[in-house]
Amino acid sequence: MATPPDDDRLGRAYAAPEVTVFYDRSRCRHYAECVRGLPQVFDPARRPWIRADLADADTVAEVVRRCPTGALHYRLLAEKPEEPPHPTIITPDPRGPLLVRGDLVLDTPEGPLAETRAALCACGRTRNQPLCDGACGVNGGPFGGTRDQAQTPQER
Repeated sequence: MATPPDDDRLGRAYAAPEVTVFYDRSRCRHYAECVRGLPQVFDPARRPWIRADLADADTVAEVVRRCPTGALHYRLLAEKPEEPPHPTIITPDPRGPLLVRGDLVLDTPEGPLAETRAALCACGRTRNQPLCDGACGVNGGPFGGTRDQAQTPQER
């Protein structure tokens, strides 16, 4: 099960002719799999920081699937959404969240969220239940990693 493409909880859309990448800044815990995987597409020093048109659509999708938190999603033109792994995989991160991959339905304050990847809060201090918001210090500071310049620190 995947979140429908019209669900605005996927985040901000970065469209290219063959693929659209969605980024939900509130879910990003800065594991930087995207930046390491395709630095020409995911460049935190550039605005916009995601340029999905700078690589092959299937390669972009493969790198987005590496994002352990679900902050990144993709939609390929005329193809099915990301398929979850079976069985579900839960990996505890010693720095904080539980990294979960599978056919997930998360109970959020906005209602059920169908998902394939998520970083779930393990400390109980998040304000974004059930998702990790970095309250445990997983980011090592509030301003690290990739961010959209359009959002100011007051919006966090």
